[in-house]
Amino acid sequence: MSNLEIAEALGQITREKSIDMGLILETLKAGLLLAAKKSYGSSENIEVNVNQNNGQIDIFAVKKVVETVQRPNLQISLQEAREIDPGAELGGEVKVELSLSDFGRNAILAAKQVLMQRIREAERDKILEDYRSKLGEIVTGTVQQLDRGTIVVNLGRSEGIVPPSEQIKRERYRQGDTIRSYVLDVQKSSRGPQIKLSRTAPGFLIKLFELEVPEIYEKIVEIKAVAREPGSRSKIAVASSDTRIDPVGACVGVKGSRVQNVVRELGNERIDIVHWNPNPAMFVSNALSPAKIRHSDFYSEENRVRAVVDDDQLSLAIGKSGQNARLAAKLTGWKIDILSHTRYQQLMEKERLSAVEVGQLPGLGPKLVEKLKSKGIENLFDLQNRKIEELTAIPGIGQKRAEAILARMAEFLEK
Repeated sequence: MSNLEIAEALGQITREKSIDMGLILETLKAGLLLAAKKSYGSSENIEVNVNQNNGQIDIFAVKKVVETVQRPNLQISLQEAREIDPGAELGGEVKVELSLSDFGRNAILAAKQVLMQRIREAERDKILEDYRSKLGEIVTGTVQQLDRGTIVVNLGRSEGIVPPSEQIKRERYRQGDTIRSYVLDVQKSSRGPQIKLSRTAPGFLIKLFELEVPEIYEKIVEIKAVAREPGSRSKIAVASSDTRIDPVGACVGVKGSRVQNVVRELGNERIDIVHWNPNPAMFVSNALSPAKIRHSDFYSEENRVRAVVDDDQLSLAIGKSGQNARLAAKLTGWKIDILSHTRYQQLMEKERLSAVEVGQLPGLGPKLVEKLKSKGIENLFDLQNRKIEELTAIPGIGQKRAEAILARMAEFLEK
């Protein structure tokens, strides 16, 4: 191979593989040193220089000048040395130029294998680096094959996989179909970069809106939270840094055009867009949309909220199979208990009565109180839920006393 051919080959590799020329030259040197080692048994005294511009390869064996040559690969006689360098002296060194043809066919093949292997490794590393920079981005590819439920995607210079867990269940793909997905993870492996793709990740939904809504791309509108049940329903909470721009309206678009583009990409996944609010009560109320919340009670130490709706709004707030409540909880980060107004009033009454011990009723002596407690009647709620027959069954409590106890409770509650 001529110097010009070598220079052209190096340039072609650099362009096609997008590999740094410096790395190519270092790899070429390493391959030639290996060839020298195979030919001469050692490469410790071999120097290789490759000119990047013209492809000139210069290979030298650095040999010590001695009177009697015992190791031809490392030593040279004074007479031979002076033929190369007239100023050579005993004990000094001279560089003896070597030719590629001196290495032999097998050594050259070994050098070529090293070069090709290093180039493949460098190419894999470059692809790995490129796709790691695309983590959290959307890529478009072609379905190459379906392998036991996993979609193998041709991405051009590499391939990615969409495992069954990252696929929208109702979607079906065939070989040759175009597929858009989210770069979820990139790992190095012996077979090259392993690019894990997803169509179910919340980040995929965020990036699709970023592509459709200029205000999100420009960071005027921000998606604060996302909750997804892929292929079925999602909720996103949005806020605007500009009071003149309605974040929900920006995401919906004229006649719903923007959100519908996202819905179609996700296999008609229903998407609820709600206003984010720093006030937890307002945020939870918005998240449970389309249901209307009457009021809510927050229990911060338990990270729990009790949301109360009108009786006819209960099924809407909970949603089919609990989906609306479940997504609202994911979106807000609060555990949400949804109650109808009627049920809430019952609970409030229970809590009110449970807070009053039976001993607080006027006219009940300590012995009578003890008898009631022995039968599990600790407070007014317990007492209210006992029939008069249950009270008269307690030893020492007759009909008249039982009626008197209930009458005193009724008077107490009226006051």
